[in-house]
Amino acid sequence: MEFIIKYLALILAFLIAIIGHEIMHGLVAKYYGDETASREGRLSINPIKHIDPFGSIIFPILLFLSQKLAGVENPIIFGWAKPVPVNIFTVVNNGGYLAAVAVSLAGITYNFAVALISANIIGFFYPPESAISAFMFLFLYYLIVVNVVLAVFNAIPIPPLDGANAIKYLSLHFGFKDIAKFYNKIEPYGMLILLIILFTPIADYIFIPAEKLISWLIF
Repeated sequence: MEFIIKYLALILAFLIAIIGHEIMHGLVAKYYGDETASREGRLSINPIKHIDPFGSIIFPILLFLSQKLAGVENPIIFGWAKPVPVNIFTVVNNGGYLAAVAVSLAGITYNFAVALISANIIGFFYPPESAISAFMFLFLYYLIVVNVVLAVFNAIPIPPLDGANAIKYLSLHFGFKDIAKFYNKIEPYGMLILLIILFTPIADYIFIPAEKLISWLIF
């Protein structure tokens, strides 16, 4: 029973984090006149419309198992949903480059907000006194952990992550076109760079801010 409660809470928190992250990109884009996500039915909370077979299932499992085999007591779990389609040209035309920055940071903002709200509620379920309160405690705990990790990861300024997109559009807003050109050049190699980071000791340093923030929110 304990195993079922733990992993059901983890899976539910994971889905809320990654699906909500993507939906927020589409909602902010819609605010600036881009109906692409809405037309394609991607503003729905139906998980089937958002789950990416590799990013939502295979990658998180591989990441979990690799850390367990390496002896990590509390593995960091994250992944991604299918990106919500956004016509960034429409967004820029209607709201300028700062609107594109807002779309880029919408998912990260959502994740931090969910983590903060969860941190303010979790105390009501501690100590757990029943199976339901145990589930709620673990669910809120994982909401904090997964959302913070996802937000910090997406803030890394490497394409195609949100942090890189925000910097690119912010640089265009201020006329620093060379920075945007640099990001466009390295974008084809972005996923390779990220995989190198994730599966080497570099990840330990990248996620230090996430660990500090999680500790602060929970304790």
